[in-house]
Amino acid sequence: MIEVRHLTKKYGSFTAVDDISFTAQPGEILGFLGPNGAGKTTTMRVLTGYMPPTSGVVRVAGWDIFEESLDARRHIGYLPETVPLYPDMTVRGYVDFVADLRRVPKRRARVDEVLARVGMTERANSLIRNISKGMRQRVGLAQALVHDPEVLILDEPTIGLDPHQVIEVRQLVRELGQDRTLMFSTHILSEAEQVCDRVLIIEGGRIVAEGSPQTLRDRLQRGGRVYLRLEQTPPQGDVIAALEATGGVEAAAPEGDGYLIQLARGTDARGDIVETMLAHGWRVIELRPWAMTLEEIFLELTTAELAAPLRSGGRPKKPKKKAAKRRSKR
Repeated sequence: MIEVRHLTKKYGSFTAVDDISFTAQPGEILGFLGPNGAGKTTTMRVLTGYMPPTSGVVRVAGWDIFEESLDARRHIGYLPETVPLYPDMTVRGYVDFVADLRRVPKRRARVDEVLARVGMTERANSLIRNISKGMRQRVGLAQALVHDPEVLILDEPTIGLDPHQVIEVRQLVRELGQDRTLMFSTHILSEAEQVCDRVLIIEGGRIVAEGSPQTLRDRLQRGGRVYLRLEQTPPQGDVIAALEATGGVEAAAPEGDGYLIQLARGTDARGDIVETMLAHGWRVIELRPWAMTLEEIFLELTTAELAAPLRSGGRPKKPKKKAAKRRSKR
């Protein structure tokens, strides 16, 4: 449904998207992950025909987005990061306006149907300026859905929302992905895990990893990690020495008020860890899995020397910025 081949986008001498290729299948929710400035928004703007590429081919629903732009756009619904709303219009009036622009048949019935789908029927007559940001995101989804597109592209739809609104939007995205191809960008890995079938990670304009969220996490975490907290506060060196002498433990390091433990691949050493702690007279009050953060995954994928977070005192440290040289006063 979405086919991208060797897509490159440059702004002058700066390359925002660098020769990327991927596909999204019908009925698939594809996560597009990356830090700010990685090239996510630029890619989505090219996919939706908002800007031309420097080179490459993009096809949506079988149509070339550049050679057959109008035909391709009829099959695309787009929710940009900043929702293009008119604050002085009512919710229904705005969605009806978009439906009219797209020449939607049986327009009024379709508008009512879409507003019900996004949960905005009760606020249909409210001015957009008087509704919350979460509701505005829902209105943005309604305008993207009103022409019943086969492909839906959402650029960070949960950004700036409170936790309750985030949960609502995620649920809506899951429902929408059941009957269409959906591309969903975010910089939060946990969000992609809850919503997406497959994930692309982009960094520096290049795709650096691809796979299902769980497969990607499992592959990058190697043997997995657990977090340990003790009731007592014995010397850290003694605890680390005891942990690293335990079978199935590769390394350990202090983390907060506990210890972060790297396990060997294919092992579950939690029982042995507890036994070791009890043998030393230390009571375990917490032992749980420790998932990698998105930042750590990016470091794993993009640094030449893969820094082992456990050996550097917990999480990988961000490189310090060089201090700017001060100019001497004349």
